[in-house]
Amino acid sequence: MAKVLLENIRRRFNNVTTIEDITFEIPDGEFWVLVDPSGCGKSTILRTIAGLETATSGNLFIGDRLVNDIPARARDVVMVFQNYALYRHKTVAQNIAFGLEMRKVDRKIIQERVLTVAQSLSLENLLDRKPKQLSGGTTFWRGTTTGSIRESDRTSTTTISTR
Repeated sequence: MAKVLLENIRRRFNNVTTIEDITFEIPDGEFWVLVDPSGCGKSTILRTIAGLETATSGNLFIGDRLVNDIPARARDVVMVFQNYALYRHKTVAQNIAFGLEMRKVDRKIIQERVLTVAQSLSLENLLDRKPKQLSGGTTFWRGTTTGSIRESDRTSTTTISTR
């Protein structure tokens, strides 16, 4: 993962300021979750980091690279929301592996990454279960593995989450 730095980020829609003077740093290798009341700007912050929204002012860095003008597809940011999509007919392992399968990653590599991510989140004993057999908290952590499993061709991948 890479460091993410927001410096005085502001986002306005017409005459409404949705986020103002947002400044924080997510250090390289750390996992962060934004928690706050509905409507406070969490999703706008995350969408701005991902490049789906454009900051009205301020600077956004991923690693040491200023990404204000970099399109979303070139940022290599993965977002996980509270209402993550799970395929009910697939096991936890199959859900985690799905994105890599779509990218046509070698099956052996997919299996290794699924196990590594599952072990890092203490989910290895749940890999054969279906989503309906999981608690809400476990389902949330399953959702975060979708972003965690992906390794980029670039030097870093940033995973951000809101709950």
